[in-house]
Amino acid sequence: MNTDRLASAAPQRPAAPQPTTTPPTTAEHARRWWALGALALAQFLVVLDASIVNIAIPTLGADLGLGPAALAWVITAYVLPFGSLLLLGGRLADRFGHRRVFLVGTAAFLGASALAGLAATGEILLLARALQGASAALLAPASLALVTRLFTSTRDRARALGIWGAVAGAGSAAGVLLGGVLTATFGWQAVFFVNVPVGVVVLVAIPFLVRRDAAGAPSRLDLAGAATITAALVALVAGLTSAEQLGFADPLVLGLLAAAVVLGAAFVVIERRAKDPLVPFATFANRSVTAGNLVMLLLGGAMVALFFALSVFLQEVMHLDALGAGLTQLPLAVALVLVAGVVPPVVARFGVRPVLAGSLLVFAGGLAWLAAAPADAEFLVHVLGPTLAIGVGLGGAFVTATQLAVHGVDGGEAGLAGGLVNTSQQIGGALGMAVLATLATVRTETLVTDGATAEAALAGGFSVVYIGAAGLAVVAAIIAVTLRGRRTAIR
Repeated sequence: MNTDRLASAAPQRPAAPQPTTTPPTTAEHARRWWALGALALAQFLVVLDASIVNIAIPTLGADLGLGPAALAWVITAYVLPFGSLLLLGGRLADRFGHRRVFLVGTAAFLGASALAGLAATGEILLLARALQGASAALLAPASLALVTRLFTSTRDRARALGIWGAVAGAGSAAGVLLGGVLTATFGWQAVFFVNVPVGVVVLVAIPFLVRRDAAGAPSRLDLAGAATITAALVALVAGLTSAEQLGFADPLVLGLLAAAVVLGAAFVVIERRAKDPLVPFATFANRSVTAGNLVMLLLGGAMVALFFALSVFLQEVMHLDALGAGLTQLPLAVALVLVAGVVPPVVARFGVRPVLAGSLLVFAGGLAWLAAAPADAEFLVHVLGPTLAIGVGLGGAFVTATQLAVHGVDGGEAGLAGGLVNTSQQIGGALGMAVLATLATVRTETLVTDGATAEAALAGGFSVVYIGAAGLAVVAAIIAVTLRGRRTAIR
C-alpha cells in the first residue's frame, strides 16, 4: 500500500514503532494466513446476521405469531446492543487481550445463535438476538485488532485487510442470498443455526493459529465513560430505529435523540478529565482514522438502506419468492468478493484515497441506475447491471475504508480502532435506514394518493432510498479525498 498517499504533504511524525521480532518461519507465516481466514469468517457471521433475517421475517412472524412492531424488533434487538457496545468491546480487547476477548465473544455468539434457532416464542427469540448483538460487540473489534497485530508490514497488512474486508463485506450482500435459500429450503430456524458449525470451526482453530495474546498495561477501566457512551449510543440507535416506525416528530423519538445528545456531551466532559479515557481524543488527530470512520458512517447508511429496500423490492414489487430473491443477489455478492480481493495491488499503485473515492462513485452510479427500475422490472434488464456495479463499488469501498480507518494505529489501540470503525458502520446504518425509510414512506404514500398501483408506489418509494444512498456515497467520496492533514500515530 502506498502510505504516502494516505497523508498530506505536510511534515509527518513517524508512525509508532512496531515490536522487534525475528523473521517468521514458514510454518508461522502459513499460520498467520490461516488465522486471517478464520477471523474473516467470524466477522462474516457478524455482518451476515444484521441482514440475513430480512427475508425470513414473514415466515418467522407467521410461525411465532409476531405482529409488525415485534417483527421490527427482531432486527433492532440485534443492532441495538451491537452498535452500543462496540467501543466498550474494543477497549476490553485492548485491556484483557484481543485473542481472549475474541474467543469469549465467539463462544457467546454461538450460544445465542443456537438459542435463536431453538426459540419457540417471540420473547426467547428477541432475547437471543440481543445476546447475539452483545457478543458480536466483543467479537468484531477484537477480530480486526488481531488482523492488524498479525500483519505488521505495510504490504502484508494491505493484503490481509483486503481479504478480511472481502469476506466480511460480503456478509451484507450474502444476507439476502443465504436468507432466501436457507428459509425456502430448511425454514427460518436455519438462518440462525448456520452460524453454529461455522463458528465452532473458528472457535477451535484460533487457539492453534494465534498462539500469543497481548494484553494492555494494567489500568483502571473508564467505567463512567463506558456507561455514558453506551447509554448515549443506546438512546441514539433506539431513537433512529423508532423513527422508522413512528416518524421523527414523535415524542418518544425526540426524547431518545435528546437523551443521546445530552449523554454524548457528558461523555466528552468525562473523557477530557479521565486519566485513562475509554476513547482518547488524540485518536482523531490521525486524519486517516477520522476520514475512514466518517466514510464508514456514510457507507454503512447507504448499505443498510440498500439491502433492506432491495430485499423488499424483489419480493413485493417483482413478486419473487424468498429463494428467487436470494438467488438474484448472487452476482452482486460474487462481484463484491472478487473486486475486494484485487484491491490491495490497485491501492499499492494509486493510493488508498483515490481507490476509495473511485469505488464510492461506482457504488453511487449503480444506485442511481437501480433507481430507474420500473414497477414491472425484469431482472436481466433492470436489476442485474445495477447490482453488478453496486457489488464492484462496495467491494472496493469497504476494504479501502477499513484500511484508512486503521492506518497509523499502534497495536495497543487496535481494539479501539476496530470498535470505532464498526460503531461508525452500525450508527450509519441506523441513521441511513431511519432517514431514507421515512422519505421513502412519504413518497410511497403520495403516489398512492395520486392513484398509483401498489407496485408502482413501492417502486417510487424505493427509488428515493437508492438516490438518497447514492448521495451518501458521493459525500463519502468527497470526504475521502479532501479530509487530509497531519498524520499522527494513536498514542
